[in-house]
Amino acid sequence: MLLSVAEKCVRNLVAPGATRQLHSLVNPPNVKNDPHGRQNLKLLIPSPLSIPQSDYSTGFFVKHTAEQLWKGVTSVSNAGRKRGRGRGVGKKTAKDLNRGQIIGIGKTNIVWPGLNAPVLQGKELVERRELPTDPDREAKLIKMRDSMGQFRPLLLSPLERGWSGTKMHGRSVGPPDPIGEDNFEGFDTKILEMKTVANMDANYGRIRRFSVFAFTGNKQGMAGFALAKAPDGRGALKRARNRAGQKLLYIERYKEHTVLHDFYTRFGATQIYVYKKPEGFGLVCHRAIKAMCELIGIKDVYAKVKGSTNLQHIVKAFMLGLIRQKSHSQFAEEKELYLVEQREDFQNFPVVIGEPSHCKSESEIKYDEPMNFSEIAFGNRIPYRKRPFIPGYRRLPSWENHLLKTEWRRNHGELRRWHIREFDGLKSHLTIKHPEADGTYAMQLWKKKKAEEAEKEED
Repeated sequence: MLLSVAEKCVRNLVAPGATRQLHSLVNPPNVKNDPHGRQNLKLLIPSPLSIPQSDYSTGFFVKHTAEQLWKGVTSVSNAGRKRGRGRGVGKKTAKDLNRGQIIGIGKTNIVWPGLNAPVLQGKELVERRELPTDPDREAKLIKMRDSMGQFRPLLLSPLERGWSGTKMHGRSVGPPDPIGEDNFEGFDTKILEMKTVANMDANYGRIRRFSVFAFTGNKQGMAGFALAKAPDGRGALKRARNRAGQKLLYIERYKEHTVLHDFYTRFGATQIYVYKKPEGFGLVCHRAIKAMCELIGIKDVYAKVKGSTNLQHIVKAFMLGLIRQKSHSQFAEEKELYLVEQREDFQNFPVVIGEPSHCKSESEIKYDEPMNFSEIAFGNRIPYRKRPFIPGYRRLPSWENHLLKTEWRRNHGELRRWHIREFDGLKSHLTIKHPEADGTYAMQLWKKKKAEEAEKEED
């Protein structure tokens, strides 16, 4: 019984592979067992085993000090520092710059009555005294704070608003600053684009700035645009406005209300088709082009933007098209032909608007060259136009009945124009015999009669 207990104790102390050797020591074959077995056990049980322990004196955490270990955890490598990492590591606490500062003592010593010098009222020294309490003070403060309510943004009039609410896009910021004695009278500046941009620097990391794209003009043909950047928004606005005033161009207009002619222009992937329109048509175009036309002085134009809608490209493309415009006399000189215009407000009568110094003869004209002014102005391009909408009632049988009923007067409009073109008025073969039937003659008589009545009233 005792042998088995001792053997279990030894087996628990040593590795399993050493049990056979220990068993032979506990129970040797040549030793006579004592009936009680106590003395033999005392002699034969080996002393407690000494298990070797690992050496921790050469580890990583023992070789370095606590300061070095902490620095390895919190510091940033040189490569990481160049990329903007660990910007807040190793910062020292801010110095208290108010320490040792005394009011009135510094580079310029100043006496401040009431702060570092006494205040005299007449001949008496004004001392600190307690005023009577105001019991309604707290109630007045609470009433004032309740009346304030939540913060509301500054309301702008509809004329001062930009393209989207209170943002700067499309808003007016006034004329550029004067340069010496030259003032920008009558000028106005509008912000077309304002955004934040950033670039990565090796030493300072990511640097953010404001980018402003502005357009200025005096609504009389003078206009300019510029792009400027600054760390703050106000500085960028001022810089862009003043730069635009330093880059002015004169844009020629047709009768001070529209472009000289239809034209096609392009910058990058942005394409613009611009069409000349009569008075009263308005500005039907992109909002950036509309803002530009208002500052230039163009009141009637239609513009179609195709391709990229990058705002800066739209502005540059439109300005390029305006600069490349040619006057009617220039077109007539290049072609050596008369430039004739047919306008709907003149009932499509041909009007000569450009006359060359030398006109080609009929034999010199090459009929394979383009003679359509729109094709020449658009750079031998045919602008895309939508197919006209056909109402549904034109497919009904009743529409054919209507055409049959109105067939007798379908050419009246063209006939009226022919009479005006040939006879300077609505006349017929009977007008020679009966001049009083002429509309123009009757109008002259009516005016003459009115003039005679006015003279009688004056007398």
